[in-house]
This record gives sequence, structure tokens and C-alpha cells, in this order.
Amino acid sequence: MTDQSYFHSTRSLDSITGFLNHCSQSKNLGAIKKLHARLLRTGLLFISLNFHTKLIVLYTTCHRKNNLQTLTNFFRFMNPRNPLHFNAILSEFSRNGLALNALKTFSFMQINGVPIDSYTLCSSLTASSSIRNVRVGKQVHALVAKSGWSSSVFVGSALVDLYAKSLVIDDAEVMFDEIPVKNTVCANALLSGYGEAKMWLEGLDLVRKMPVMNLDYDHFTMSAILRACAGLSAFEFGMQVHAYLIRTVYDVGKDVFLQSSLIEMYGKCGLVGKAWQVFNLAGIGKGGGCQRDVVLWTSMLGIYGRNGHSKEVIRLYQEMLKEGIKPDEVAFVTVLSACGHTGQVNLGVEFFESMTRDFALDPGPEHYGCLIDLLCRAGQLERAWKLVNEMLCKGDGSCSVSMWGALLSACKDCGNIELGKLAAQKALDLDPQNVGVYVMLSNLYAKFGMWDEIEQLRELMKERGLKKDVGCSWIEVT
Repeated sequence: MTDQSYFHSTRSLDSITGFLNHCSQSKNLGAIKKLHARLLRTGLLFISLNFHTKLIVLYTTCHRKNNLQTLTNFFRFMNPRNPLHFNAILSEFSRNGLALNALKTFSFMQINGVPIDSYTLCSSLTASSSIRNVRVGKQVHALVAKSGWSSSVFVGSALVDLYAKSLVIDDAEVMFDEIPVKNTVCANALLSGYGEAKMWLEGLDLVRKMPVMNLDYDHFTMSAILRACAGLSAFEFGMQVHAYLIRTVYDVGKDVFLQSSLIEMYGKCGLVGKAWQVFNLAGIGKGGGCQRDVVLWTSMLGIYGRNGHSKEVIRLYQEMLKEGIKPDEVAFVTVLSACGHTGQVNLGVEFFESMTRDFALDPGPEHYGCLIDLLCRAGQLERAWKLVNEMLCKGDGSCSVSMWGALLSACKDCGNIELGKLAAQKALDLDPQNVGVYVMLSNLYAKFGMWDEIEQLRELMKERGLKKDVGCSWIEVT
């Protein structure tokens, strides 16, 4: 049905709602204006909060060049003493990913004296969090303190979430401590910040304190604990958490989020067999039937890849296709890398070409990097160099340090000094502080006995304050 015929069929409230939903998908500004005119003539615009709110979101979505003026025009006809309508608009903007519009709405409310409540503050803080805008968030925080909403656990949780997502962990901790009556949501917000900042011990310490604060663990809490166990390679503690989940969660097999966290925890601790066991049971609930999604398959592919099981990566990928699961970009990075480690050039090229041909995915720099690495490992330097040249001719800036590094490494193995020096120079142009490139170039010089060049490299590294990283391993001492 065309927009025109759809418009003429809008007689009832249900049909108007359907047409609004249709417009949100088609982004047809002309049809939206016609519906707006009809709602004005019939008076429905002023008696239905839902219609007014959806129209504002549709206008600002389709008319992005003049968002502020569009919002102002709509707000001019609204009751400035009634925050309900403004709060509904704030919520719609947040749900539709229009954070800047949500903040403009909040600003309009402030300037025009529209009453502010906890819902307004939470929506504004959520919008600030989604765009990682700490400056705006702190301004809202100041308003929270002045208006007396600091004791609200909902507003407090939104503030903790803002600071945690922006990795301002100290402020998140202070805000968490200031909430008089805490709940699991605000604890999880702080846990998320600890996880993003890789502050694993602090996260586990908070988890231990939660029962003292009368806070229950939910699935997000358990996932955060497993992530901390993976970060610390604390597999014994992770196994205890796994046992706790089996005892306390009725249908743990169908909780894909928790299963993915368990797979990642075991995999990062090197327990590939355990990760495989969890994967085999994942998605299988009490009623039977398997519902493993692409996230679980990709997690297991990544575990095999990171632990050197390249043949298993390819086998599992082919099994994934038989199950009818459409791979994503992350899965292809793992699979292409596995082809490089197993030397299966033709299969790797076939997988690469299938991204666009079979799955409508655009290869990114990381996929090109894997393909170049695959060709370099097979000693096909000319083919790899041709691929790099094709990318350079595109002029899209997608050649990464990893691509040039793969080419440099292959030049070292094959003894191609000139191409190796060129690849090193290109890599250092992109990242002058990359120590790995200096080390590989030094090894290339050493292979040809070019000791003067090696000494010059060392002097250059000293001038730039660069040092070769010292390797280390994480283990759990019991």
C-alpha cells in the first residue's frame, strides 16, 4: 500500500496509530505533514498525547537539518506547566536514539520553567550517558543537588550509570556511596564501570558487599562476576559461580547472555573443553530444543581462535552455517584468521568473498588485514601487495597498521628487504609509537646483517622514549 492510499484509510484511532508507525519506517515527510493537518482539523492532536509525541519524533527524525526550530515550533503550543507531555517526548527521543533532541527538550523545559521531576532527570541523564557527555551530565547533577532529588535511587542510579559509562569511576563511586537506599540496579551500573575500566578486584569487592547492603544478585550481576573472573584468570572462582548458577537459575541453559559470559570466562582462562561443554548445553532449556544465537556461536569461534584451535574454528563455522545461523563481521575476522594459521588460502579467499556475495556484509580493515596476513603467511607477497595497492587506490584510508605489519612480517620470512622497508615506513606513518613495527624491522635488518641500520633504529627508539614490552602471563595461584 502506498503512503497516499494508506493516508486515506486513516479513519479510526487504530488506523491513525498504524499510519504513524508506517511513517516512522518510510520517513516520508510529505505524508507526515498531511496526517498532521488532519489531526489539527479533527482536534485529535490536542486530545491524544501519544499522537502529539509521535509526530514530534517523526518530524525531527525526517527533518534533521532544522531539528531545533522544529522542536521549538511544537513546544510553543504545549502547556508549559504540564511536564507529562515533555517527559513523554524525552522518553521517545531516548528510545529512538535521538539523545541530542532529548537534551534540547530538557534545555527548553529549563528555560521555560516547565516543572522538573525524577522522570525528567533520569531521561536526561540517560541521554547524556548514551553520547558519553559528562559535561552535560554534571550540569544535570548540579540541578539534582539543588532540587533535592539526590536521595532518589532512580536518579542516583542514572548518575552512577553516566559516570561509569564515561569511565569517571571516582565520581561513580562517590555517587553510589551517597545514595541512601541502594538497589541492585545502581550496584550493577557501578559494576559495569569497573568492568569497562578493567578494575576487576574492585568489582569483586563490590559484589561481596552487596549481601551486606541487602542487595540481590541478578543475571547482570552474575555476568559481571564472570567477566571479572575472566579478567583475573580466576577459573576456580568462576567455576564456583557456574555451580551457583546451576543451583539457583531455573532455566540457565536458555539464558544466552549468561551462557556467553561462561564461555568467555572458561575460554580466557584456557579451559577450552569447559567452554565447549557450556556451548553444547547453551540454548537448551528444560523443555528441550536448541536456540543458540549468533552471539554464542561467535563467542565459541573466538575461544577456539584465541587458544590456537584453528581447525576447530573452520569446522565450527561450517557447522554454524548448516544450522542456518548468519555470521556477523566478528565471526568472519576469527574464521579468516584461522585460515591464515592453517594455510588454507583458497578457503580463506572464498570466505572473504562470501561476506558480500552471500551475507551482504561490507569487509572492514580488519577483514582485509586478515586476508593480507593469510596471503603473506602463504608466501604470496605479490598477491598481498596487489591487494594493498587496490585499497590505496580507493583512497578510503582503510589500510591499517596491522596490514602493513603483516606484510612486513612476511617480508622478513621471505627475505624481501625493499618491500619490508616500505611496509615498515607506511606502518610508522600511521603509528610512530608502535614498538612492534620497530622490532620486526630490526629483525629484518638482522637477517641481512645490517647492523648499522639496527643501531640507528635503537637510537630512534630512545629518542622517542620507546621500549620493547616485556611479556607476562596471568595465572591463578591456589
